[in-house]
Amino acid sequence: QISWTPLLVLGYLFYLLLGAMVFQLLEKQAETHFRDQFQLEKLKFLQNYTCLDRQALEKFVQVLMEAWEKGVNPEGNSTNPSNWDFSNSFFFAGTVVTTIGYGNLSPSTVAGQIFCVFYALFGVPLNLAFLNQLGKGLNAHLLTLERWVQKPGHAQVQYHFIILAIFLTTGTLLFLVFPPLVFSYVEGWSYGEGFYFTFITLSTIGFGDYVVGTNPNKHYIPVYRSLTAIWIVFGLAWLALVFSVGADLMEKFLQLKWHKSDLSLAEGANTKLEDEPEQPRIHIPS
Repeated sequence: QISWTPLLVLGYLFYLLLGAMVFQLLEKQAETHFRDQFQLEKLKFLQNYTCLDRQALEKFVQVLMEAWEKGVNPEGNSTNPSNWDFSNSFFFAGTVVTTIGYGNLSPSTVAGQIFCVFYALFGVPLNLAFLNQLGKGLNAHLLTLERWVQKPGHAQVQYHFIILAIFLTTGTLLFLVFPPLVFSYVEGWSYGEGFYFTFITLSTIGFGDYVVGTNPNKHYIPVYRSLTAIWIVFGLAWLALVFSVGADLMEKFLQLKWHKSDLSLAEGANTKLEDEPEQPRIHIPS
């Protein structure tokens, strides 16, 4: 039997190469434009403030970058809310155990870094167990709903598609369609930016280019990021089930494809043997 694993490996590598080429085509020119624009702004700044030299400006830019890496927003002043109040710390703990890791905030003390390592060491398996149990609960509700809508005299497959459609539609509305509206209103993002943040977060990719509750010019309610963390947990469970279903369908499709190919090869071989005239056989005694 021909294995479909090599095809999956080749398809996976091809998908990565395709993504690399498309991202390079879409983003490289924009990056060059932003880099040139930034250098031009630095030259204008030096021309307007002749008391500064390039070395002093570069040092100040380095200070800004270090502040950003430490989680301090260069905008605003020292009265900005702390990144480590309870609500923000709760949100950060959620990004650690869910492996989202936005990257805009991280422990800066040695004690905090060591604690983060051990916290993630036990927290990530605990989170996976919790999401697994939550997924089982969702599956149980789906089976209950399937039994409730099932009627005699109809095809069984039809109900599987109905339940799957309800599951996908409801989850899409709750976790992908409505939340960007809230984020657009609270954060001032466009709907596209809110949808981008929503999917990047729930898929645990977590680039960190968009993070809720980080604008120093806005006043957030204290539980805003905590509620967002709870939404993330349930959204992770739903999207993980969607990805699991998608992976199962892809594997079944590949196996079915190769199974049909094997059957056609076997039928072709049998047909060839049947068409060939039977050759005289020589009996060799044992």
